[in-house]
Amino acid sequence: METLHLVTNAVTVIFIATTMFAAGLGATLPALRAILADLPLLLLALSANLVVIPLLGWGVAALFGLSTAPFIALVLVASSPGGPLGAKLGMVQNGDVVAGAAMQVLLATAGSITFGPTVNAILTAAEVGGGVSLDVAALVRTVAVLQLVPFAVGLVLRRYAPPTARSWHPVAVKVSNVTFMIVLAGMLLGSWHDVVALLGSRALLAGFVLSVAMFTAGTLLATGSPVRRTTMGGVAAVRNAGPALAAVGIAFGNQQAVLGALAAVLLSGLAAAVPIAALLSRGRGGSTT
Repeated sequence: METLHLVTNAVTVIFIATTMFAAGLGATLPALRAILADLPLLLLALSANLVVIPLLGWGVAALFGLSTAPFIALVLVASSPGGPLGAKLGMVQNGDVVAGAAMQVLLATAGSITFGPTVNAILTAAEVGGGVSLDVAALVRTVAVLQLVPFAVGLVLRRYAPPTARSWHPVAVKVSNVTFMIVLAGMLLGSWHDVVALLGSRALLAGFVLSVAMFTAGTLLATGSPVRRTTMGGVAAVRNAGPALAAVGIAFGNQQAVLGALAAVLLSGLAAAVPIAALLSRGRGGSTT
């Protein structure tokens, strides 16, 4: 099992880097500047992901009357925006990949700073769990190395070596697709016993409902065409597991109950988000870049 975790972690790193690299190869500086200069879109996306969705996580956890471990897991997930799968869902739904990748990196960077205080405030108000203290600098470095740097390298290649970017882009997308499937399989194989243990609880349903609610909130709190709005929904629906896992280790001593609940919430969330993205892809000829 330890070997499986090591392999899954290694493939996850490759998946994140190649997904962001492929997004950069498919982007252009004018298109990227247009996204970052869209103040209404930025404000809505930041509000949705940093304020509305964490509150949704708290609300869903309370609504389903979850016990301590799944309650904590749901709040951790809801409070951690910018998961690299958000960029992948933009590809799956043939959405606005440039906007999705740019927003995902921005949210991951902002979330690495807001995650700790947000989780601490919610758990304190809900009188669940304890204080959460995380190394913000380490989280920012992780986002920069695994997400921002590959995206920037791809963007530079697209700008200064277009033929190379065009030839490498299909390969990067294929590697991203293959590693995506391996990561999903690794999560299922490595956490199946934890997921099975929660089948009698409401944690899996709560994770599924939260993912649908996050997709909806991200779509509604966005501007632009329907394609761009649903891309923002996909970015909002999948969260950044890194800070959540760090919090489990630092603040909760790697409690197996919390780890198992976190895996269950993440997997049930993907079970909602991936089919939605696949359904949206119907009738769309190709990704918008």
